[in-house]
Amino acid sequence: MPEPQPPQGRSWQIITAALDRQMGPGKGSDSGWVRYLCPVHEADGGHHSPSLGVRYDPRQAKTIVRCFARCDDEDVLAKLGLRVRDMFDRLPERTNNNGSVRRPSQAGGRAARPTPPRIVSPVEKAILAARFPILNKPDLGVQTGRGQVVDSYVYRWPNGRIEGAVHRVQTPHEHGHAKSFWQARWTGTEWEKGGFAPIPWKLADIREALDTGREIFVVEGEKDVQRANQAGLIATCNAMGAGSWTAEHARWLRGAARVIVVADRDRPGYRHAAKVADTLIDRVGEVRVLQARGGKDLSDHFDAGYQIEDLEPVRYLDRPHPQRTVHDLAQSRPDRTRTR
Repeated sequence: MPEPQPPQGRSWQIITAALDRQMGPGKGSDSGWVRYLCPVHEADGGHHSPSLGVRYDPRQAKTIVRCFARCDDEDVLAKLGLRVRDMFDRLPERTNNNGSVRRPSQAGGRAARPTPPRIVSPVEKAILAARFPILNKPDLGVQTGRGQVVDSYVYRWPNGRIEGAVHRVQTPHEHGHAKSFWQARWTGTEWEKGGFAPIPWKLADIREALDTGREIFVVEGEKDVQRANQAGLIATCNAMGAGSWTAEHARWLRGAARVIVVADRDRPGYRHAAKVADTLIDRVGEVRVLQARGGKDLSDHFDAGYQIEDLEPVRYLDRPHPQRTVHDLAQSRPDRTRTR
């Protein structure tokens, strides 16, 4: 029989409530883990064996989040609109240099010395400055029809060979449409459902930008890439949106003169943009992190009547660096013979 679960704390309530809302109810197991679909790699609406485990540790007063397919914990939390600190019922006590625990007060009732302020990362500063509201997913009511693929985005190697595709699905409900995505890889003879190699979308356009010195826009999804293309810009993204960008994606932009990362105006969007920018800092001449002046993303920005030059810097994330020299960029160019 499964072992009785210890009382769970605040962190457990926050994390499991977010997972229940976004991924559906979890399933318990004899090992003490509650299993959920992973919001990073299993949110495509397809059939999966849940690979995300959640377990409460009363000794640490902490909720442990672990994707057994090795997705990063922080990426999982970002997909849920949460932070690492949400894994703790309370922030862990710090220790002094001599190993003793810092207490809020000392013996005799005297106040403890003020502790140094906690170091906050630029992305956390940006999120705090933006004052994003806590948003719940809208209640669309019951499903009223079958999901339909409304667009497909094919990912190719620079030589044109197909690697995979992302399919955008709309499912009708009483009060609107739910969107979802699923991936498929090309085996050379047929499509097989599942993920594919971490390459950016529209690699041929990226190669053109590297050859001509044009700037590259990195956005969160394929829809925004298409809108950028309609405006005459070169743009790219990674498959499956926020949280899925890796250093492998960044490798293909090495040597670009200027890259503009357009952040979606929400917590996952800021974290995604920060991650993209961090992987590009030492690979390209200049990195900017901008956002829509109107709405959430680049498509909303254009729909509101703004032009590309109207994008606004993201406070704390947009930290322009001096452009590197032409010689430096040439030295950092990838081997152009690798086209797969």
